[in-house]
Amino acid sequence: MVNQNWARAERRELCALLAETGPDAPTLCEGWTTGDLAAHLLVRERRPDAAPGIVVPLLAGYTERVQQRVSKDNPFPRVLELLRKGPPAWSPFAVPGVDAAANTAEFFVHHEDVRRAQAGWAPRELPAAFEDDLWRRLKLSRFALRRLPVQITLVEPGGQTQQVTKGGRQVRVHGLPSELTLWAMGRKDPARIELTGEAEAVNVLSQARWRM
Repeated sequence: MVNQNWARAERRELCALLAETGPDAPTLCEGWTTGDLAAHLLVRERRPDAAPGIVVPLLAGYTERVQQRVSKDNPFPRVLELLRKGPPAWSPFAVPGVDAAANTAEFFVHHEDVRRAQAGWAPRELPAAFEDDLWRRLKLSRFALRRLPVQITLVEPGGQTQQVTKGGRQVRVHGLPSELTLWAMGRKDPARIELTGEAEAVNVLSQARWRM
């Protein structure tokens, strides 16, 4: 599908799922309910003063306080209403091209954070074009994985590969691009992937923990 905005589609489907689950359902984000997750996404797009704390640990306390205030001051249906609308005109996420670049993997992963925390979940069969889009974006996973002391190569079912870290013993991570995306962003246990390679490297990677 040409010029499909997968971020927009995932936003729409995630909001529909959040409306169905309500604000108190579990997610794969440790300590977060669905209400916390929705508030996080809203703060990320609409509170540029608090957004840096999402990635900068020193500022995380302020971000958490803002997120809690958003949840307290806005009924859950209102949070979802604002989230459905997307970023306001003054938000950096409203700049043409930024939504797709910054939100495609973000909304996909958080959609799965909700789906896979519920009983009886099953993997979605995503359009091939969406899988291709996620595969291209996996090059950014090197930032999340860069501190791991092994050489990681991602392998998709068609045989394409991406080496995302260098040095150390070699390990290959096999899976659909969607599952590799979840794995690369720290959702190791629910991601349906397979590790192959040098036994020591596989062991190191199996025990490692990271989050993005």
